[in-house]
Amino acid sequence: MNAAAEEGADVRVGFIGLGNMGAPMARRLTDWPGGLVVCDARPEATEKFAAAGATVAATPAEVAETASVISVTVLDDTQVRDVVAGEHGILRSAKAGTVVAVHSTIADSTAIELAELCRAQGVDLVDAPVSGGAPGATQGRLAVMVGGSDTAFAAVRHPFRLWADLIVHAGDVGAGTRMKLARNLLHFVSFAAATEAARLAEAAGLDIRRLGEVVRHSDAVTGGPGAILWRDTTAALTPGDSWLPIMSHVRDLGEKDLGLALALGDRLGLDLPLARLGLIRLAEGLGLDASPVTEPNGAPR
Repeated sequence: MNAAAEEGADVRVGFIGLGNMGAPMARRLTDWPGGLVVCDARPEATEKFAAAGATVAATPAEVAETASVISVTVLDDTQVRDVVAGEHGILRSAKAGTVVAVHSTIADSTAIELAELCRAQGVDLVDAPVSGGAPGATQGRLAVMVGGSDTAFAAVRHPFRLWADLIVHAGDVGAGTRMKLARNLLHFVSFAAATEAARLAEAAGLDIRRLGEVVRHSDAVTGGPGAILWRDTTAALTPGDSWLPIMSHVRDLGEKDLGLALALGDRLGLDLPLARLGLIRLAEGLGLDASPVTEPNGAPR
């Protein structure tokens, strides 16, 4: 992308927090035409940025003296509050029209509260958490979920394009965080399911690493759990809905295979609570009635 050709490329961008995520995101902004100013509590974190031509600021307030779009990538709610509204925070010097983008995963209520404080000074705050990890940041392939006004979204969209290849306007302030929490619910529940699958494979005498190979390969082809997230509602499917045959097929396969996995676990003396819950909840989650199948022990479900 030719950033110089983008609308808004003449504004100065600030980046506060140069950790595992912030540093690779900010590195992709070092050639931003309007200039980059960075800030981190650790002086060594800013050295490479200074060498690349970025301006180094001692405090978030100093960043806000010149930057019009400021990204914040720090640890938690407490640090975000301090960076935005603390003694040396952004609001000490930010001019009206400045847009603050919080990439940290925080409570949506914190984002809303801070947005109200910012609004009182004519400053816009968006919650803009990211997904894709440090590799995605390094490659410029992050997904970013933005909660904020249309005006603020327009202001951040262009610099965000340097480190994200999917930019979603989720809604008003707080919506970006809610979307990230829903996304991470899937992420970490899937991790828990992966550990359960590994225990089943191990108990069956299989090589867990080879199982991981298969999972990564097939998920890259099928899209993994995200492959079913295409509908615009979670309501029950009705006759004639084009999704009905597709989700019915998913349910039938899922219930069959989960039943077989549970039967294997029973034979190996292994409890698989997530698989059992998945069997119970799968059909309803897909918007369908459960198939008339039985539990692995032969009892009606």
